[in-house]
Amino acid sequence: MTTDTARAAAARHDAALAIARAAGETALRFFSSRDALVIEQKTGAQDLVSQADREVELLIRARIAEAFPEDGVIGEEHDPVPSRSGYTWVVDPIDGTSPFLNGQPNWCVSIGVRGPDGLVAGVIEAPVLRETYAALRGHGATLNGKPLRLDPATVLTSSNVAFGATQKTPAAQAAAFVHGLYREGGVMFRNGSGAVMLAYVAAGRLAGYYDPSINAWDCYAGLLLVREAGGVAEYTGSDDMLTGGLLYAGTPAVVADLRRLGEESRRA
Repeated sequence: MTTDTARAAAARHDAALAIARAAGETALRFFSSRDALVIEQKTGAQDLVSQADREVELLIRARIAEAFPEDGVIGEEHDPVPSRSGYTWVVDPIDGTSPFLNGQPNWCVSIGVRGPDGLVAGVIEAPVLRETYAALRGHGATLNGKPLRLDPATVLTSSNVAFGATQKTPAAQAAAFVHGLYREGGVMFRNGSGAVMLAYVAAGRLAGYYDPSINAWDCYAGLLLVREAGGVAEYTGSDDMLTGGLLYAGTPAVVADLRRLGEESRRA
């Protein structure tokens, strides 16, 4: 990156940290009074949205517009804002709405920033867990300010493996992946938040993560976290809100195994 580009990325990284923390505080207040929230189904019984999701996203959008009025925004709950600067913020105000509404701690605010040549910054704020994950391209990833680095020796059986299949995944395909994973000595992990699971990969808490269909707002911040922690994160979807895609994350060895198991399951 040029000096000007590096400064632009760093400014957005710092802003994303502040915005995510403010959004996390607002979301936490909703979490404390979640029984009063109006809840709606979107595409299925496990695909939910609440007043909290929508209002937290509006807060994030307002802060972005104030700091970087030329930047675009893509979020899960509101219409996209086109970019005039070459930078687009990709936002999930509450990733893990089902855990959030059911009183579980495993939800977060996820903010990724894409520049003219790819992802430049990402923040995942998990308020109940009191964890802030952040990454700036070329400068590494951190958890509460402490550097993260994947163990390059991690393999499929080193720890649990996150699996992100939802009701959109055919049952036979999901079962085939789990069967293959356990056949090779792996153990499945799932907590309802793709962003948090990616953060756990970056922190070395999980060996890897495979998702057969995930959207950009769920994974953009986490993709950069894993990469900046020294891992591999591959995503085949787009950030236009129209096309989700496959996701593989972990060390090179783990991603190779997950890709193979994923391909086998999709032939089931």
